Amino acid sequence: MESRTQSTGMLTREQLFHLFDRFSFLTSQSDVKKRIAEAVRDKQEAVAVTTAIQEEIFVEMGVDPRFGISCLGKVSTEYENDRDLVIQFYKFLVKEEVACDEAELGEEEFAEKMLYHQNLQEQQLEMLKYMRKFRMDDQSAILEKLHQQMENGNYESETSILSAEQIEDIVPRKVSPLYTPS
Repeated sequence: MESRTQSTGMLTREQLFHLFDRFSFLTSQSDVKKRIAEAVRDKQEAVAVTTAIQEEIFVEMGVDPRFGISCLGKVSTEYENDRDLVIQFYKFLVKEEVACDEAELGEEEFAEKMLYHQNLQEQQLEMLKYMRKFRMDDQSAILEKLHQQMENGNYESETSILSAEQIEDIVPRKVSPLYTPS
């Protein structure tokens, strides 16, 4: 029986979801974490190991590994209208980044980084909750200001938050009907 591997076209939605799930499962396993950490200690790039893991999953799936990796570079454009798939794709990319960070930073520094990001996410959530109190056009103005701030700050994490005071400065003040500027 001839064994054929897929090497043309584009990966299907089901294949991509399988890859994302399998990669997430594998990178949560202690032996795989150890494999990535040992590679880093041996002066290899952590991302080279996570890519090798992805290639191994492609082989399991009957997909040519180079073809599979090249398809990953096209996911956001090929599936741009499939919101669920694109969200899962970005979660997959984050999972890869976390696996690399965990191997490269060491336990203590990694824990500090995760705590920092958790606090940042909590602040972002509070900002979003606060924003919901405003009208839609005010929310758009707030988001535009946030985008400018992030762009000016080279998209550093700290630039992704506006304080309540900053938001209040963006939203136009309601003028009392008793006061009419001349």
